[in-house]
Amino acid sequence: MWNIPILRSGRAYFSKELLTLRDYATGEPVAVVSQANAGLVSRDLLQDVWSGFQTLASADILDRLRQAAEHFMLADLPIGDQNQSPEQFVAAQSATTGLPHELCRQNMKKIEAAMANMSQILDGLTGGLDLATLDGGFGHRDGHVISYAARARRFGAILPANSPGVHALWIPAIALRTPVALKPGQREPWTPLRMLEALRLAGLPETAFGYYPCGHDGAGVILRKCGCSMMFGAGPTVRPWLNDPRVEIHGPGYSKVLLGPDRSSSWADSLDLIVTSVAANGGRSCINASSVRTASHGEELADALAQRLTQIVPRSRDDPEATLAAFADPAVARGIDAAIERGLAQGGAEDVTARYRQGDRLVEFEGGTYLQPTVIHCEDADHALANQEYLFPFVSVIELPDQQLAPSLGPSLVLTALTEEPSIENALMARDDVGRLNLGPIPTTVLQWDQPHEGNIFQHLYQQRAFQRKAFAAVGA
Repeated sequence: MWNIPILRSGRAYFSKELLTLRDYATGEPVAVVSQANAGLVSRDLLQDVWSGFQTLASADILDRLRQAAEHFMLADLPIGDQNQSPEQFVAAQSATTGLPHELCRQNMKKIEAAMANMSQILDGLTGGLDLATLDGGFGHRDGHVISYAARARRFGAILPANSPGVHALWIPAIALRTPVALKPGQREPWTPLRMLEALRLAGLPETAFGYYPCGHDGAGVILRKCGCSMMFGAGPTVRPWLNDPRVEIHGPGYSKVLLGPDRSSSWADSLDLIVTSVAANGGRSCINASSVRTASHGEELADALAQRLTQIVPRSRDDPEATLAAFADPAVARGIDAAIERGLAQGGAEDVTARYRQGDRLVEFEGGTYLQPTVIHCEDADHALANQEYLFPFVSVIELPDQQLAPSLGPSLVLTALTEEPSIENALMARDDVGRLNLGPIPTTVLQWDQPHEGNIFQHLYQQRAFQRKAFAAVGA
């Protein structure tokens, strides 16, 4: 069993207050996790760990991040009082989250790629800023003096447990010379701790690393005490912070695929793209498509999509073909299933996957609880199930008149628009509630390194300021 510590300025600290993490299927204990109380977190966040981080040049930090990427993927790294191999990491993460081993490995590769390609990521986030500008406090661009001031001496992150790939979103803070205070998701303490240990092994200053498994009180301290933070969640959890400019909220994505009138009749050509958009990473990501809007052939598209998605079934966690995740908390799966059934009972919608899947939507397999992929054909965009997002491959399909396609969308983290109709493209370009707009055959789950995603962490951490400098006249001149 693993003994997961708190990291206080990079040093392991074991608490008397412990949380036991159990295997989602067997109930066997996998780890005990030291819990940080609010007082401990508050005391730690009063310490100055920022100044020491500023002595490193940005180029040196980027080089060490490339080394850390290799360590994260390949090295045996400390987990408390033991070392953990990459395969042990995958097995432990799978056991507490329900992710199959293959998805755990895929998410490891995402994080490795983010670390290794950080120079390209920062180029996109900063608009091509010479990072020496941050090293020296000011620089020049196109003949103009520019200067940036750090908004925060520490970056806080309240992290989720549903998809490890999101940890690629906080790692640029390290590249931007900002110490971090991380609260891991309760069932997924593994990824951020392994990342920090890889960074330490690469030679980055351990004093910049705070890792605090804790409850809501500790999370509140991180959000209040850190100058800038990100928080994952929705509903009552994030409501107190919605209007706090220090806190960047990452909630449901409601990502979508749109087929315009020029592409909807040839929907079969886009079926692979839609399947990938819905089902990649087990359907657990905010960039997974949760709705398809089409100008025609909605019923045929929904039927074909249902036939494809029902081929995704629960498998053993170590099966290389396993791509559907179990729910670590079966009550969550039961609640989602009940919500879908209530929506169907209202009429105006059909679970098309019920025609083809084996068994019910909610199933038990090898001790785990699963929700099998679900395609809902809705008669209109106002149906209760037309704009829902769940932690499994779930998608609504709605056919709408051409002129209603763009207005029907609502907020969308990612929108893939399969159309070359100028009026629709222009309407989409004018929307300010689409975080990432893909024009053309790009799955919603495909991201480019040089594009910001879910906000811009550079703009969150730094603000541009006016700057002038003039030399003094020589004494006696």
